[in-house]
Amino acid sequence: MKRRKVIAAAFAAAAMIVAAACGSDDAADEEVTEETEATEETMAPAEDYSMVKAAVVYIGVPGDAGWTYQHDQGIAYLEEQLGIEVTRLENIPEGAESVATFDKLARDGYNLIMGTSFGYMDPMLEVAAKYPDVCFQHASGYKTAENMGNYFGAMEEARYLSGIAAGAATTSGKLGYVAAFPIPEVLRGINAFTLGVRSVNPTATVQVAWTSTWFDPAKEKEAAQSLLATGADVIAQHQDTTAPGEAAKEAGAKWVGYNSDTKAGDFPDTWLTGPVWNWGPHYVKMAKDVAAGTCDATPYYGNMADGMITLGVYGSGVSQETQDLIAEKAAAIIDGSFLPFTGPIKDNEGNEQIASGASASLGDLLGQSYLVEGVIGSAKG
Repeated sequence: MKRRKVIAAAFAAAAMIVAAACGSDDAADEEVTEETEATEETMAPAEDYSMVKAAVVYIGVPGDAGWTYQHDQGIAYLEEQLGIEVTRLENIPEGAESVATFDKLARDGYNLIMGTSFGYMDPMLEVAAKYPDVCFQHASGYKTAENMGNYFGAMEEARYLSGIAAGAATTSGKLGYVAAFPIPEVLRGINAFTLGVRSVNPTATVQVAWTSTWFDPAKEKEAAQSLLATGADVIAQHQDTTAPGEAAKEAGAKWVGYNSDTKAGDFPDTWLTGPVWNWGPHYVKMAKDVAAGTCDATPYYGNMADGMITLGVYGSGVSQETQDLIAEKAAAIIDGSFLPFTGPIKDNEGNEQIASGASASLGDLLGQSYLVEGVIGSAKG
């Protein structure tokens, strides 16, 4: 388009020269025509995405300041970038109720339906088979169909970096981790965090407390309190709310959050940092695909290099020396010269899981079913 504008401007200039030299009315008319064409190009309307009718299904509410909040920030970015409005459904339980929800959205004419909880995977797959002309997209899962993709990211990268901050901050050498369910996504995060902790504090341990829920502030806080009672002075989490952070704050302990870093301002003395999601660009990409008449079912696994994964702001408890070390490791992760899951790595039962010098494949990471050395707890929950 820029090249066409340059050509139009050149023609207009030439017409002016000819008109001045020859007094030609035709040349003047040509000038007006070329300038008009250039102006019309400059004022060309933005691409129309109004045919995209999108809905997103949340396991919680954006007010959790965590998982759902960060997805909602991505949805808001999509709306801003493409000028469309996305329907949001909150607090939809996994299981039969989500089947009914996805089915109703498809019947109501939505052509892009997104589900943001692991337990939506099978319900969405079931519904997708009934509506081949609807694009379904599932966050955090691994199953796909011709009209159903999944999207997630290498949160283990930022988990490892947050572990460095936690390992440097602990004075007791005991850290706690409040975790939802023993699925690969969560096990992978605990392991990456622990590897980061022990990279700077080799004898430190990370004790896990399972809650069997993604979103339950009371249970999450209670689990954190049980870990603090054992002597943990840093709490990390794979949960949807700030409840573990509240428990840490009350006990004067440090806290590594998750999902977003908006919580830092509420915990100025206890917040260390937190792995953060940036969903917006991928939501835009999915909507543009639907507008173009396609549904990309290729699994997407974003990372720090493409910006989907970041590390949150630092609290006052993270020294400049530690920040510099994290920056060095982050640069190595982004350029591919360092992979957190590089052997030798043993599980917490003494079995070698990754040989010395070897690195886990993406398939191994996505199917991870063990806890690494240094973790106190069971991979079975």
